[in-house]
Amino acid sequence: MKNLSLLFCLSFLVGSVSFSQKKAEPPKPVFPVPSEAQLAWHEMEMNAFVHFTTNTFTDLEWGMGNEDTKVFNPTEVNTNQWVSVLKETGFKGIILTCKHHDGFCLWPSKYTDHSIKNSPYKNGNGDIVKELSDACKKENVKFGVYLSPWDRNRADYGSPSYINYYRNQLKELFNAYGPVFEMWFDGANGGTGFYGGADEKRSINGATYYDWPKTLDLVRSMEPNIIFFSDAGPGVRWCGNEEGHVNTTNWNMITADTLFAGKPGIEKFLGTGSENGKQWIPAEADVSIRPGWFYHQKEDDKVKSPEKLFEIYLTSVGRGSLLLLNVPPDRRGLIHENDIRSLKGFREILNREFKTNLAINKKVIATSTRAKSKNFSANNITDANKETYWATDDNVLTSSLEIDLGTTQTIKYIVLQEYIKLGQRVKAFTIEVKQGNAWVKVAQETTIGHKRIVKIDPAKATKVRINILDSRACPIISNVEVY
Repeated sequence: MKNLSLLFCLSFLVGSVSFSQKKAEPPKPVFPVPSEAQLAWHEMEMNAFVHFTTNTFTDLEWGMGNEDTKVFNPTEVNTNQWVSVLKETGFKGIILTCKHHDGFCLWPSKYTDHSIKNSPYKNGNGDIVKELSDACKKENVKFGVYLSPWDRNRADYGSPSYINYYRNQLKELFNAYGPVFEMWFDGANGGTGFYGGADEKRSINGATYYDWPKTLDLVRSMEPNIIFFSDAGPGVRWCGNEEGHVNTTNWNMITADTLFAGKPGIEKFLGTGSENGKQWIPAEADVSIRPGWFYHQKEDDKVKSPEKLFEIYLTSVGRGSLLLLNVPPDRRGLIHENDIRSLKGFREILNREFKTNLAINKKVIATSTRAKSKNFSANNITDANKETYWATDDNVLTSSLEIDLGTTQTIKYIVLQEYIKLGQRVKAFTIEVKQGNAWVKVAQETTIGHKRIVKIDPAKATKVRINILDSRACPIISNVEVY
């Protein structure tokens, strides 16, 4: 009898454990969700753009395509300097304008004479694309390419043969200079140009002319995990402006009914995205450190200040986007001293403002925890492990998280992150701080996504409370930091 009783007790315990494990299953994804390549892109947070071509020497932003290749003559090109400065100040990837709208190629393309091979640079033996690609590899910085679909130099632009030309150049770039993490193309397509001497205006149908699906498949065959940037993706989308910010509500999803850049009216929703979007296509916020995209000496005193760059950071990375900051080399082929000074000042602000996380390993209490399981404990949000998270039961869409800071602290920023591998969920939240015996609301916001940085008026408090007011499905928070 004793053995039977013991056996019964053991079987009951086993059954109880199994039942508990079943109840504590992780939440199901809320689609769409990011690909592995998109997840890696989110984690980069800050990348650099490098605009460099004949425009640097003609003082133009958009060359006409009739520029003499001999004007491209930098005297001190040092791509190691570019990479060193950008890496030191926090940028994880660099995208180079291998060919802008003027058609001049920064590599010795065998498909055109309008390239660096016919410039004085290194007596025609230079290759800026290779120099930068090699420098990036050396410093473990990711390398990306911009190849303008528009070409104001080509006589055959607008005809089918140009598409073969464009694809041949993509083959040159991806086969010789990889790996390439991102391919960038924008909405400037068609207009006035030199076009091999025609000097006329040409229009193309952006929806059909480039046959983007076939072109993108070609690139994927060479670089399977490539991220494509254009107005509407398909990898990442434009933010709808060139000022480096997304809207305070920023969904990583849109419904992409087009792959071509330049669709009229597209800016209206790109900075916000769509809560019900069918594809995960997050926003990339592009902006230049100077008024122009290419270097102009007259703008040496107009470089954005460290404080302005920090403001841009908060409204891009701090709203779940990625910041793409353009830093154009000067006519020497170097990042200008003024730009370097501003970048280093920006880095100093970031290091100072986010130096000490006051919430690290602090105790957290939640009003609801999934299956009451420690696998989804509220303490997961302060453990500095982004792979652990707090979650509620499937039918619980609202909840509160209370972080005890242990002592009175001055708070300026609250950083929140969702576990986006399972989708973006939170639609509305507030933040309160405890001052004495009273809770004071300091912020009312909407989306979170990969990262949300909420800046508040400095407040002295002992606790921070995050109230999830609405969510597309049970909320999942992987990380909260307090500064």
